[in-house]
Amino acid sequence: MTRPLPASPGDRMHASALRLADEMTRRAAEIGVEIQTLANGARLIDAGVAATGSHEAGRLYAEACMGGLGQVAVGVRRLGPATLAEARVTVDAPLHACMASQYAGWKIQVQKFFAMGSGPARSLAAAEPFFAQHPPQSRSDSAVLLLETSTLPGAEVADFVAARCGIEPARLTLIAASTGSLAGCTQIAARSVETALHKLMELGFDLTAIVAGAGACPIAPGIPDPLRAIGRTNDAVLYGAAVSLWVRADDRAIEAVIDRLPASSSKDHGRLFYDLFKEHGDFYKIDPLLFSPAQVTLVNAASGRVWSAGAIDEAMLRKSFGIDG
Repeated sequence: MTRPLPASPGDRMHASALRLADEMTRRAAEIGVEIQTLANGARLIDAGVAATGSHEAGRLYAEACMGGLGQVAVGVRRLGPATLAEARVTVDAPLHACMASQYAGWKIQVQKFFAMGSGPARSLAAAEPFFAQHPPQSRSDSAVLLLETSTLPGAEVADFVAARCGIEPARLTLIAASTGSLAGCTQIAARSVETALHKLMELGFDLTAIVAGAGACPIAPGIPDPLRAIGRTNDAVLYGAAVSLWVRADDRAIEAVIDRLPASSSKDHGRLFYDLFKEHGDFYKIDPLLFSPAQVTLVNAASGRVWSAGAIDEAMLRKSFGIDG
């Protein structure tokens, strides 16, 4: 059965993401991003491919990923002898913000270019299975797509995205950052709530029952090796993210999923993601139960009961991040 997404947050997320992209453009020199206009008129914001980027660029990137329907702040946390930055996110329209927008579910492959796409442009293209279950109810004549990539896209990529979104290329904004860049590591750490929602979807939980979410996740230390960067950013979520979700549901529905919700429910838990990726050679061959926050709390506003499962694993984080002492 399909469940159309409620219209109002979806209507807002395109304009909100565009506002955030305009802010990045206006503050480009301040936050370390570079702006280009491609041959077809599309705007390209380099937040961390050739550009240096910043935590602020990553924060704005992450908020644009959520279509402006969530807030991101950067704080600090202790990890052994080290002090690391962490991304703290709050979301009040989680189905729209996290699943219809932030989730990196759109594979963009044009000639030799490849990236995973996030942002409200996904709901215009509706190219993923999620949108068959939750048809988008919004339309827009402009779009913002955020790309996790080590290569800047050209006009041919913008043409492809614009065509799938049903807009003119000049009305498209692409924002790009590599995984191991400062902005890239920051925006990935801001996916803690999204990761919990995606896991709940895989477990068959009704996502429309989730009212709000909040989460915190360490921002992985940057590293030049792209595969090790993927490893560290995934480990940050799997072993370091903590999420709280407010829901309105039958207690039995929560009890059916809570023990399988954190990353520790996976047979691959306890291993570094880099080692798993080298062994399997493909994300999709890794146990899907692994892709979850380290610790999750569900607050059922319908009954007043609270459940929690999983735990932060500081030893694995220190091993992944190369923290001595």
